[in-house]
Amino acid sequence: MTVTVPSYPASTAAGIAPDRFKQAFRRFPAGVVVVTADAGRGPVGFTATSLTSLSLDPPLVSFGIGTSTSSWPHVERSAGAVVNFLGAEQQALATTFATSGIDRFAAPTQWRRLPEGEPVLDGVAGWLRLETERIVPAGDHRIVIARVVDSWLDEGRSPLLFHDGAYHSLRNRRRPTTNTDTPS
Repeated sequence: MTVTVPSYPASTAAGIAPDRFKQAFRRFPAGVVVVTADAGRGPVGFTATSLTSLSLDPPLVSFGIGTSTSSWPHVERSAGAVVNFLGAEQQALATTFATSGIDRFAAPTQWRRLPEGEPVLDGVAGWLRLETERIVPAGDHRIVIARVVDSWLDEGRSPLLFHDGAYHSLRNRRRPTTNTDTPS
């Protein structure tokens, strides 16, 4: 069951200018995902950097979506979604799902449906299958809070990141080793 909660009352404080807000967040690196869904009228999807883990028990995540986007009406009506984690080499896929006015699922995009019917992209670094729990109004966006009900990960893949208006990767970064020996 999806619950939409009422919006907060409008504040009289203006806040910072939109351009300054964008400038500040261009300095913040973020992972890149494509969120896909189908409310019964065909698959939709969009590129997002707003994915956040919210809770371990129960396993909850959130992502934001603009109410003026073509995907919003479908996400609002869908019982769930799939978060597709993009690998470092998938900039073209990120660009496709960030482009308006095209069929994002047409060739060369490769995708399939999970057994439950949700669209999932082929070749991604991993995915989370979600069931929507709440949709929270937040200005010109909505925050979707969803329970993670299934997942698949391709271990060892480097993620695609977005920072300062461009895509980046963490290719072959070595994890620090932990030494449990204490020097005497």
